Amino acid sequence: MFDLNDSHRVFVEQGVEAFSEYQKAHENDVLRKGDAFPLVEKLLRVNDRFGGEQAVEVILLSRNSADTGLRVFNSIEHYGLKITRAAFCGGASPYRYVTAFGCHLFLSTEGGDVRHALQNGVAAATLVAGSQGSAEDDTLRFAFDGDAVIFSDESERIYKQHGLAAFAENERASAQLPLAGGPFKGFLHALHNLQRALPEDACPIRTALVTARSAPAHERVIRTLRDWDIRIDESIFLGGMPKGPFLKAYGADVFFDDQRQHCDSAAEHVATGHVPHGVANEE
Repeated sequence: MFDLNDSHRVFVEQGVEAFSEYQKAHENDVLRKGDAFPLVEKLLRVNDRFGGEQAVEVILLSRNSADTGLRVFNSIEHYGLKITRAAFCGGASPYRYVTAFGCHLFLSTEGGDVRHALQNGVAAATLVAGSQGSAEDDTLRFAFDGDAVIFSDESERIYKQHGLAAFAENERASAQLPLAGGPFKGFLHALHNLQRALPEDACPIRTALVTARSAPAHERVIRTLRDWDIRIDESIFLGGMPKGPFLKAYGADVFFDDQRQHCDSAAEHVATGHVPHGVANEE
């Protein structure tokens, strides 16, 4: 959420004590905005549509110390963000607090923490900075890959092991059989509940499925979402075309994909979260 590169450099080069002293000396210096800051702002503005009711909450989890915590909260106050809960873990991984806080989504630049959160059943992604800013409006636009993100990796395993023809034949034969849920099914469901709580013409949240699938593999996806009773606002079946230009056209605030090469490509256009889950991420 904030740019802590300067203080992290002190920690790496000079150690814990120097890091602590640095934070104390700079606790009244406002931190620069980090890569996830625009997303956080838009998330919190969703509450304005609920008359100030806290339908969305952002919680800050950090490996940093309580000395950093004071500076962070001063910066939160400076930017007018309504964030009141945080955990500063003094060098330990904060992932263990994700389920305790009841989080639906965990974003971090620490890949190990993200993997632990996924193993504990929480949608999580390693944030890859996007070279472009988010759209200049209040609409919050999420974009998701399908297999191994919203859905399980059961079909992707067939593709990896037996090739495209076997994948297409399996999807054609299984068109009436819903896919199992992937790590982001619960988060997508939470977004859908927020959308249903607001009039459609006043909802500041939009969702998009951006997948390499094409016909005839589209039918199973559509029927799966129908079976889950989850609405996706836009579905883009690219048949292997690069996703980046479409994500830029959609104006995604963040895009989630399980394959690192797709994430690196998408990050040239939008902020992207790598989901280290499924067959593409097995060693």
